[in-house]
Amino acid sequence: MFRRAAPSSKKTRIMQISTPNIPLWRLTPLVIVFAVLVLLMPRTAKFNYDYKKGTPWPYETLISEFDFPILKTDEQLQAERDEAGTIVIPFYRYSDEVTSAVVKNAQSVDMGAYNRLRPSLIARLGDIYAKGVISDGKVKMEQGSAQVSDNLIYIQKNKRAVQYPRTEVYKVSDARDQLVALLAKTYPSVNLDSLFRRTGLYDVIVPNLLYDKAMTELTHAESDDYVSPTLGYVKADEKIVSKGEIVTAEIAQILDSYKEEYNHVYGYAGPRIFLYLGNILLALSLAVILYLVIHFTARFVFDRPARYLFLLSIFLLAAIVTFLMVRLSPSLMYMVPFPVFALYMLAFFRKKQVFPLYIVLLLPLLIFCGNGMELFVMFLTAGSVTVETFGYFSKGWRQFLNAAILFGVEMLVYLGFRFIDVGSTATWWADLALIFVGSMATVALYPLIYLFEKIFNLVSSTRLVEMADTSNPLLQELAQKAPGTFQHSLQVMNLVDAVGRATDADVPLLRAAALYHDIGKMANPLCFVENQSATPGATKYHEGKTPRESAVDIIRHVDDGLAIAEEHRLPQEIRSFINSHHGTSSAAYFLNKYLNDGGDPSDVADFFYHGQKPTAKEQVILMVCDSIEAASRTLTDFSPESCDRFVEGIVTGKEKAGQLEDADITLHDLNLMKRMLKTYLQQVYHSRVAYPKRKG
Repeated sequence: MFRRAAPSSKKTRIMQISTPNIPLWRLTPLVIVFAVLVLLMPRTAKFNYDYKKGTPWPYETLISEFDFPILKTDEQLQAERDEAGTIVIPFYRYSDEVTSAVVKNAQSVDMGAYNRLRPSLIARLGDIYAKGVISDGKVKMEQGSAQVSDNLIYIQKNKRAVQYPRTEVYKVSDARDQLVALLAKTYPSVNLDSLFRRTGLYDVIVPNLLYDKAMTELTHAESDDYVSPTLGYVKADEKIVSKGEIVTAEIAQILDSYKEEYNHVYGYAGPRIFLYLGNILLALSLAVILYLVIHFTARFVFDRPARYLFLLSIFLLAAIVTFLMVRLSPSLMYMVPFPVFALYMLAFFRKKQVFPLYIVLLLPLLIFCGNGMELFVMFLTAGSVTVETFGYFSKGWRQFLNAAILFGVEMLVYLGFRFIDVGSTATWWADLALIFVGSMATVALYPLIYLFEKIFNLVSSTRLVEMADTSNPLLQELAQKAPGTFQHSLQVMNLVDAVGRATDADVPLLRAAALYHDIGKMANPLCFVENQSATPGATKYHEGKTPRESAVDIIRHVDDGLAIAEEHRLPQEIRSFINSHHGTSSAAYFLNKYLNDGGDPSDVADFFYHGQKPTAKEQVILMVCDSIEAASRTLTDFSPESCDRFVEGIVTGKEKAGQLEDADITLHDLNLMKRMLKTYLQQVYHSRVAYPKRKG
């Protein structure tokens, strides 16, 4: 704050140490935020290990606490799906009728002197046909580029289809050879091949696995459904990775699977009290950080409870979205339009205040999301860029251009993380599609700012710009009833605009405040000199009035302005400028006249404004610029020296009158303001060349 130094006292002063005392109205909503965060916190333990492929495992040797499946990577699954789409697995039906017919025909074959072989022959045929026999010919697809698998087949038996390796069944030729080989062990002296050919036994052996073309095509069309998502299993108490061991692609795949099982299936094994206590401490940390950031970067918020409640609500809304999405579908986190929360805050706060608040809003991502660092960096970068570009692309179709820039930034950060930790590129497009949807959602969700504006009774920068439009009915009424005051307000608006940009103040707020600060003058416009006619003989309002009566009429324009502001429902921010643009200063012209005429110095209360002293930097700027613009009309010399003395005199007068003692403005900003005002006066009121008259 800019304050005058208090006079020193000869008495010894005892320094008192005061403890922070948070008012109940601040503490109550903060406690509610804390309670909601505790309720939202996850009820299961989190996998607290960070690892990267190609780097050593920095923790203790990790032993599996439970059985878990090794999940295939997206790349492996996609490769298997691609292979399943190009390889056709033939479908066969097991025929009991064919098997019975083969056995019956074999029993009827007359082998003459070798009929003693029949019992062994039938038994061996039963073993062969129990596995199955297919034809020697290869199945061919009639169309397409798919190839028939040589390794796998489907066999339907007893209404159940099972996938088998091709080597577990026999072709007809293999079945004949197998029958000879099995019987040769018992009857080595018999020429079985010659016997079977002569008796026609080979002709009895026919396929009992019948090829089903329709089911083969149907199974091929649904082949993606048969790709198993698992690669194997890791048993409980089995070592996963040792301390210092390089995390290879295989180890990373096992760790990813362990993490997935741990976070979604495996319950918390430790004392529940520790889990709850941890959640409470983390929720408390987030609430305290939020409060401290508001305290150190936007302390003025505490002067308006509505702004404070708005910030807490925005933080809580973002936290709820984060926690619910983590529980329901973490993969959709890319679609959450977090940058829109930065735009919500930007509508009511300055950029330098929005940035730290936005960082706090993103902290839950770091704590509870598996890829929290990636999401945090991506949304922080995108939100920061959006805050900067939104001022240029905030109207009409340009909002979509801003959303496109937002998507580009998020995409670049996403690809940066993907290039570092390369996974399946097949999932990139799905993630980028979600990021695109989230970017476009900022355009769809931004109009909610008007709902927040209504709920919390705030005024957004968009509304301030609309209020500063001179075609506004209330400003048009001012222009008609008090044209001189309207022109004065326009000039003040130009002054505060220049000073506001130089001092990094809230320019939209200053411009709107400048146009409405003297709105009360239209209740009695002729009371003010700028609205009085310069025509000779015109009646002067203050002729015949005492200095006290004139001062009361002049000062009344502040109360009239507040009444008009309430009638037209002007925002509280604008009303504060109406009430503070004169502060508690005096109507100096009439006060001096009263005293010079012998008035009582102890009876001068009616000559002083009863408003409030400026507290914000913007209020100081308007007060000084209002006085500068009004007083500059009396200047005749606009040389650099004259402008310097003039501005210094106005500002010094405000300081001596104690009008700046409560203002949150630095000496640096005050000096910048004076420098800009001096330059502005010289540029606006510079001397002009006199045009010579034409002779003759």
